[in-house]
Amino acid sequence: MPPDYPSALLGLSLALGIGLLVGAERERRKGSGPSRGAAGIRTFALASLSGAVAMLLGGALLLAAAALAVGALTVAAYQRSRENDPGLTTEVALLLTCLLGGLAMRNAVLAAGVGAALAVLLAARNHIHRFVRGVLTERELHDALLFCVAALIALPLAPDRFMGPFGAVNPYALTQLVVMVMAVSALGYVATRALGPRYGLPLAGFASGFISSTATIHAMGVRMAKQPAQTAGAVAGAVLSSVATLIQLAVVVAAVHPALLQTLMWPLLLGSAAAGGYGLLFFPYATPPVAQTHAPSPQQELGRAFDLKTASVFATIVGAVLLLSAALSTWMGERGALLGAAATGLVDAHATAASVASLAAVNKLPGDVALWSILAGLSTNSVMKALVAFHAGGRAYAARIVPGLVLVIGAVWLGVWLA
Repeated sequence: MPPDYPSALLGLSLALGIGLLVGAERERRKGSGPSRGAAGIRTFALASLSGAVAMLLGGALLLAAAALAVGALTVAAYQRSRENDPGLTTEVALLLTCLLGGLAMRNAVLAAGVGAALAVLLAARNHIHRFVRGVLTERELHDALLFCVAALIALPLAPDRFMGPFGAVNPYALTQLVVMVMAVSALGYVATRALGPRYGLPLAGFASGFISSTATIHAMGVRMAKQPAQTAGAVAGAVLSSVATLIQLAVVVAAVHPALLQTLMWPLLLGSAAAGGYGLLFFPYATPPVAQTHAPSPQQELGRAFDLKTASVFATIVGAVLLLSAALSTWMGERGALLGAAATGLVDAHATAASVASLAAVNKLPGDVALWSILAGLSTNSVMKALVAFHAGGRAYAARIVPGLVLVIGAVWLGVWLA
């Protein structure tokens, strides 16, 4: 079979480009004189081309031999320069560049992306070091590692199937909820640190509402309980998360059963306007920006990014509600459609809307029953949010959240009456 010359030429050209790109960054840090670094732009370009030619002529086996040769040369270079520069960044980057040259012959797009990421990572050395050493605190690093363990280890290992009584409990879904609560809380922490509690928490609350408004209200309540000075921003973020809930509900219904969205248009619009207006009431009273020279340290001002214990307790409560919902559906049968939707809405209004709209789309549920079921799910979801607000932030937090929830649900039902 004759070689594919256009493809081979593209791979070789890309390999040369990767070597020149990474080598150009290393050349600027190479220095000069007898103590200069061993690898610069020419060395990186040659290493990348060596990997590409090895892959072209002998495949993976010859590429491995070329990588071993480059690795041996980097070890020899490190032995000469380790007294002046004990770091291994250049040596590891040179070996990776050789492998990227071979990858360019197999997958040009992937090689280009990894090569660009490598060059950016090398060029951002000072910024990364300054962020890790001077900006990121030890506690924040600990929280970031804990989140990675939960999201990248615990979540993939959780069984993704329903089990337990009534087949109602999905360990993967509950673990995902824990990760979600942690992510929402961390987002509020990052936004608050970047923008201050006056603007950071409301924006984070609105964005987090697309993930879970209930989880957002919980996270904001925990933050308010630990940082009372951030009360106004936390309340604004919690209430504005309901706007995201209604927007997402409209998107879900439109995707499953567009005709049903016409009936829900006025309720959702009025509910969103009520939530947005009530949330914006807290902006003027939020903590004003403080000059950076007099601001307290992030540890004192912001607290923790998240609390794993409170997230786990929240997921346990949700699991109990799911179990109750499944029990009601089993005992009531088809006659419990409305009651089941209301019970499911305690946990997730979007799940109620999706299931009800799916049944209505295939004519298994009348349009009026579908409408009342979705509204019942929204109403009971507000009840759940009120209970979560009281549990997470206490009476002071609930006293600010509950009126907003009542206003939103009242506006939704007013929209039904107008429609």
